[in-house]
Amino acid sequence: MQLSGDHLTHTGRRLAEYLAPLRSADVVVLGVPRDGVPVAFEVAEALGAPLDVLVVRSLTLPFDPEVTFGAVAEDGIGVVNDRVAQQTALSAEQIAEVEHAQRADLERQAQLYRRVHERVPLFDRVAVIVDDELVSVAPAIAACRLARSRGATRVVVAAPAGSAQAIEALRGYADEVVCPDASPFYFYAKVEETRHQRPHTSDDEVIALLDRSRRTCLDAAVQFTSGLVELQGYLTVPHHARGAVIFAHGSGSSRHSLRNRYVAKVLNEAGFATLLFDLLTPAEEADRANVFDIEMLARRLNDATVWLTGRPEIAGLPLGYFGASTGAGAALRAAADSPVDIKAVVSRGGRPDLAGAKLADVTAATLLIVGGRDEMVLELNSRAREAMSAECAIAVVPGATHLFEEPGTLEQVARLARDWFLEKLALHAAPR
Repeated sequence: MQLSGDHLTHTGRRLAEYLAPLRSADVVVLGVPRDGVPVAFEVAEALGAPLDVLVVRSLTLPFDPEVTFGAVAEDGIGVVNDRVAQQTALSAEQIAEVEHAQRADLERQAQLYRRVHERVPLFDRVAVIVDDELVSVAPAIAACRLARSRGATRVVVAAPAGSAQAIEALRGYADEVVCPDASPFYFYAKVEETRHQRPHTSDDEVIALLDRSRRTCLDAAVQFTSGLVELQGYLTVPHHARGAVIFAHGSGSSRHSLRNRYVAKVLNEAGFATLLFDLLTPAEEADRANVFDIEMLARRLNDATVWLTGRPEIAGLPLGYFGASTGAGAALRAAADSPVDIKAVVSRGGRPDLAGAKLADVTAATLLIVGGRDEMVLELNSRAREAMSAECAIAVVPGATHLFEEPGTLEQVARLARDWFLEKLALHAAPR
């Protein structure tokens, strides 16, 4: 049945219990406006995940609004159930007219939400699409296609209740469907209830829930300029952040790096804001020499640092760098010249030696994490430590090679980084 107010809150918390196994995954919870958002809010809170919306509109018969024959979603996505259209003798002109009207309303609604909140990135993440019920298949299919088009690697559809037939029909579009209260008779109960409509969630209530969720955790795609170049990134700020860590990736990597994003998630859970961004544009990456232009990379890292400290969510937080491979050399060089005081640096399988003579100017407490089987890099890290006057420690992960691909080794890296930043950054955190 259609629920509202406290009922949606209660069913959202109950649904979250069934989704608890996803808590350790890189999840984004996506509410379907409007009534799906209060349910999604409770799921996001329980999973400790960011909340966003996927705007979807149902296409219903002009002569019978209780029958859905399709759906439209953001980014131009549309779904039409040809079988229903044929059985009801729906003409192409009627389909186009209904779709045009619904898409106009969809665009208005999407613009209303996006004026207040940026999209949460879905690339390489688990998208959990939440509605208050699953009755019609087409809107859920459109939502699944939208999530996959934005880069989600796994799509889960969840609702407190729904039609068993609709849930079964979704199996080919979603990787998993979670619906604790599924019934073959749900559709008919829904039709009966539409005669006694309950109040729906308003757009203002949707925006208020997004506001509440973002105060708990900001998770947004961002962009800023360094010189004449525009750089893309991901910014995550947990509630009551105790510090901020900027990531400098290595050669052949980007803000999409799964290894760095895993480490960032561990840091987020420990209360640190994180910024992952592209040090190079796609065109620049084609020239291999740019990957080893440590001076340029360090300059861009400094520009990112100045941009980040100008954001109100970050102002006053102690800062650290996390560098991987060549990015570690850039991070240490940037720390030596930074216009902002960098308190701590962590290197993962890095090349700190590439910072050259600037190593002696680094004042940040530095942890160099190296794989036990990465002998050449271990030697380079040992020499770099000798060249530094600031506090510097080497942590060797037994059995790990350069990329820390062996089972459990990346988890050790994340824990070492988390503990280092907790010790070196949290000491400087002012009450917020």
